[in-house]
Amino acid sequence: MIMNNKDTNTNLKARQKKKFKKRYWLLLDLALAIVVLGLLFYKPARYRLSYTIQADNRQKEVSPYLTNELLPELYNNAQHDEPFDLEIFQKGINETIAQLKWPQESEGVTLSAPTVFFVPDNIVLMGTANIKGAELVVTIVAKPTLNEKGLLNLNVQKVKIGAMNITPLAKLLAKRMYSERIASVPVDIEDLRTKIAASLLNEESFEPVFNINGIFEDLDKKLRVEKITIAQKKLTIRLVPVS
Repeated sequence: MIMNNKDTNTNLKARQKKKFKKRYWLLLDLALAIVVLGLLFYKPARYRLSYTIQADNRQKEVSPYLTNELLPELYNNAQHDEPFDLEIFQKGINETIAQLKWPQESEGVTLSAPTVFFVPDNIVLMGTANIKGAELVVTIVAKPTLNEKGLLNLNVQKVKIGAMNITPLAKLLAKRMYSERIASVPVDIEDLRTKIAASLLNEESFEPVFNINGIFEDLDKKLRVEKITIAQKKLTIRLVPVS
């Protein structure tokens, strides 16, 4: 079969068009991959600055904020059997965190440089997760709320890796991880740490009452969290004695 020039030109144009489309989609896939990697490995400016500050703090002696300021304030106010406000400052709590042993490993992931930010109505936790040599900044945004019954829920609002929002997937994985943990390991469901984990991982509300005897052996008192106010760089907790 002999093809005329018109048919040849048509076939040639069709092949060129197909080749162009293939290159177009290849470039598009490459651009998308670059964008995704850029989002995953993005490091927020405020986190980089905070990490530098924490590195300086690790060179100092133990931060006096916890032992000289926060705990004495809690101890003194708790003795009066009256409601009081406990103020927690972002700078002081991060100085304390920086003195802990880092990095820490869990489930094959190495965690380091955790940093807390207090912003209006929210607590922001950032940290570096090293997964097989890849360092990614993980951001968790929580909004603690008390319902009409006085139960506290820590309400995780957002989870990001770099600049990529993975909240729905993270919540799904967190619920599954929590369920598997409860099913496989004996857990004291009345322990405050367990209740906090259940709230963060499984969106469960809990009664925010704790006994400070675990902190001060000579002071056997229970306190209830009645109100939480989060402003820029400061968290205020309204505590009420429980008889």
